[in-house]
Amino acid sequence: MELIANFLDGEGRLKAWPSKRVKKLAALVYLGGKFVPGRRYTEREVNELLLSWHLFQDPATLRRELVEHGLLCRERDGSAYWAAENQPTLEDLQKLYG
Repeated sequence: MELIANFLDGEGRLKAWPSKRVKKLAALVYLGGKFVPGRRYTEREVNELLLSWHLFQDPATLRRELVEHGLLCRERDGSAYWAAENQPTLEDLQKLYG
Protein backbone atom coordinates (compact mmCIF):
# COMPACT_ATOMS: atom_id res chain seq x y z
CA MET A 1 0.00 0.00 0.00
CA GLU A 2 1.97 2.90 -1.30
CA LEU A 3 -0.48 5.47 0.10
CA ILE A 4 0.25 4.46 3.68
CA ALA A 5 3.88 3.40 3.34
CA ASN A 6 5.02 6.30 5.55
CA PHE A 7 2.61 5.14 8.26
CA LEU A 8 4.02 1.60 8.44
CA ASP A 9 6.98 0.45 10.49
CA GLY A 10 9.46 -2.19 9.32
CA GLU A 11 7.08 -4.96 10.39
CA GLY A 12 4.09 -3.52 8.54
CA ARG A 13 2.34 -2.10 11.61
CA LEU A 14 0.55 1.24 11.49
CA LYS A 15 2.57 3.77 13.48
CA ALA A 16 -0.15 6.43 13.51
CA TRP A 17 -3.69 6.97 12.28
CA PRO A 18 -3.61 9.08 9.10
CA SER A 19 -5.45 12.41 9.14
CA LYS A 20 -6.27 12.55 5.41
CA ARG A 21 -9.42 10.66 4.41
CA VAL A 22 -7.91 8.71 1.50
CA LYS A 23 -5.05 7.50 3.69
CA LYS A 24 -7.49 6.51 6.46
CA LEU A 25 -9.48 4.52 3.93
CA ALA A 26 -6.28 2.89 2.64
CA ALA A 27 -5.32 1.99 6.22
CA LEU A 28 -8.75 0.42 6.77
CA VAL A 29 -8.44 -1.66 3.59
CA TYR A 30 -4.97 -2.72 4.74
CA LEU A 31 -6.23 -3.76 8.18
CA GLY A 32 -9.33 -5.42 6.75
CA GLY A 33 -7.04 -7.67 4.76
CA LYS A 34 -5.56 -9.06 7.97
CA PHE A 35 -8.77 -10.96 8.80
CA VAL A 36 -9.18 -14.54 7.58
CA PRO A 37 -12.23 -14.85 5.31
CA GLY A 38 -14.87 -17.18 6.72
CA ARG A 39 -13.48 -17.10 10.25
CA ARG A 40 -15.56 -15.71 13.10
CA TYR A 41 -13.79 -13.67 15.77
CA THR A 42 -14.75 -12.61 19.26
CA GLU A 43 -14.37 -8.93 20.08
CA ARG A 44 -11.30 -9.82 22.10
CA GLU A 45 -9.74 -11.64 19.13
CA VAL A 46 -10.47 -8.67 16.86
CA ASN A 47 -8.80 -6.35 19.36
CA GLU A 48 -5.77 -8.64 19.67
CA LEU A 49 -5.39 -8.88 15.89
CA LEU A 50 -5.67 -5.11 15.52
CA LEU A 51 -3.20 -4.52 18.36
CA SER A 52 -0.68 -6.69 16.52
CA TRP A 53 -1.02 -4.48 13.41
CA HIS A 54 -0.90 -0.98 14.89
CA LEU A 55 1.17 0.85 17.48
CA PHE A 56 -1.14 3.61 18.75
CA GLN A 57 -3.21 1.38 21.03
CA ASP A 58 -6.75 2.14 19.83
CA PRO A 59 -8.35 -1.12 18.67
CA ALA A 60 -11.86 0.07 19.57
CA THR A 61 -11.73 2.95 17.09
CA LEU A 62 -10.25 0.75 14.39
CA ARG A 63 -12.85 -1.96 15.02
CA ARG A 64 -15.70 0.56 14.74
CA GLU A 65 -14.23 2.09 11.58
CA LEU A 66 -13.82 -1.33 9.96
CA VAL A 67 -17.46 -2.18 10.68
CA GLU A 68 -18.73 1.26 9.65
CA HIS A 69 -16.91 1.09 6.31
CA GLY A 70 -18.09 -2.45 5.51
CA LEU A 71 -14.80 -4.29 5.86
CA LEU A 72 -15.85 -6.17 8.98
CA CYS A 73 -19.33 -7.44 9.88
CA ARG A 74 -20.64 -8.16 13.35
CA GLU A 75 -23.55 -9.66 15.21
CA ARG A 76 -25.92 -7.03 16.55
CA ASP A 77 -24.90 -7.88 20.12
CA GLY A 78 -21.18 -7.72 19.30
CA SER A 79 -20.68 -11.40 20.11
CA ALA A 80 -18.97 -12.20 16.80
CA TYR A 81 -17.13 -10.43 13.99
CA TRP A 82 -16.02 -11.62 10.56
CA ALA A 83 -14.45 -10.24 7.39
CA ALA A 84 -17.06 -8.99 4.94
CA GLU A 85 -17.59 -11.49 2.15
CA ASN A 86 -17.15 -8.85 -0.53
CA GLN A 87 -14.72 -6.44 1.06
CA PRO A 88 -14.77 -3.01 -0.52
CA THR A 89 -11.60 -1.87 -2.24
CA LEU A 90 -9.99 1.49 -1.70
CA GLU A 91 -11.60 2.64 -4.94
CA ASP A 92 -15.04 1.51 -3.69
CA LEU A 93 -14.58 3.41 -0.43
CA GLN A 94 -13.35 6.53 -2.23
CA LYS A 95 -16.51 6.56 -4.35
CA LEU A 96 -18.64 6.35 -1.20
CA TYR A 97 -16.69 8.69 1.09
CA GLY A 98 -14.72 10.91 -1.25
